[in-house]
Amino acid sequence: MSPPDPTKVRSALAALDRARTRSRTSWRQRWARLRSRSWQIGQCAVAAAVAWWFAKDVAGHPAPFFAPVAAVVSLGISYGQRLQRVAEVTIGVAVGVFVSDLLIHVLGSGPWQIGLIVALAMSAALLLDDGALLVTQSAVQAIIVSTLLPSSGDAFLRWTDALIGGGVALVAATVVPRAPLRRPRERAAVVVRKVAELLRGVATGIEGGDAEGALVRLQDARATEVLVRDLQIAADEGLSVTASSPFRVRHKSDVRSLRELIEPLDLALRNTRVVVRRVAVTTHLGYPVPASYAVLARELAAAADAMGDELAAGLQAVAAQPALLEVARMSGEVERSQYLSAEVVLAQLRSIIADLLAATGMDPMEATEALPPPSGWDG
Repeated sequence: MSPPDPTKVRSALAALDRARTRSRTSWRQRWARLRSRSWQIGQCAVAAAVAWWFAKDVAGHPAPFFAPVAAVVSLGISYGQRLQRVAEVTIGVAVGVFVSDLLIHVLGSGPWQIGLIVALAMSAALLLDDGALLVTQSAVQAIIVSTLLPSSGDAFLRWTDALIGGGVALVAATVVPRAPLRRPRERAAVVVRKVAELLRGVATGIEGGDAEGALVRLQDARATEVLVRDLQIAADEGLSVTASSPFRVRHKSDVRSLRELIEPLDLALRNTRVVVRRVAVTTHLGYPVPASYAVLARELAAAADAMGDELAAGLQAVAAQPALLEVARMSGEVERSQYLSAEVVLAQLRSIIADLLAATGMDPMEATEALPPPSGWDG
């Protein structure tokens, strides 16, 4: 038997190492996801127990299984739109129970009756509102009442179970920790720090001319869209908390100001992806990029890190403006290149500066005007 090809062995070992790295990363992400939702899970568990206890021991319902169901469905594991979910579950149950109870009394129970009841319950719900949860609950309750609870008395218990579960969920929704109010800043800090990390990779690519490393950084940059989506979700949840919890109303203006960061941070991350791709292409083609552009990228990364620290500390990141303005000044003094790809790198770095300045609270037009004309510009 011939010895194995060393090249193939190295390739297989490298693939195995990448698989192990992805596995570790995936496990860390899953554990972080669980930790970030641990409060909501505990809240749903307590609400389900309280709803069952109240419906059975206080209201005297023999088997109030829908009370905990209504509480859990209303709360969910997201802070967003909780009040809307409570209303949709309660109204959906009421519509489904009413329609099914009425038609069973007139038509009896059977396959075609169930189909008709579901169609009419969903239609009635849609006439009231187009909420997906409301319409779905109407159909589900119509099925349950028409198959499991044919008597009108039991149907009424189902409706009151929904009221109990919704009421418990409504009370629980007002008890919210500070975590969802801190989370938008934390996610904004993650976005800014990712911009800084990618910019340092840009500087490394310019300095070393490593085409393979540039392609790895490009793959990393292309996987960053989820960061802005997480920031959007965090901001929406924060606004929902301030709208539904009387204990957090005073934080509403702060969360709204954070929501205004989404657009400039999204633009900053998009422009960073563009400059990463441009450096990868330039490196692959062998075009030179001025070393001062690498210095500019590192200085901008340092300013972005400072901005991330401010956000993570619960501040508005205004303190990062002087560093960003200094980088803006530097961008007007670096040498120009005869190669278009290198010029695109400079243009994108300047765009990122303006985006981050806007994210510190500066007016977007003022942020753009803070960039001096590039050296040699005769426009």
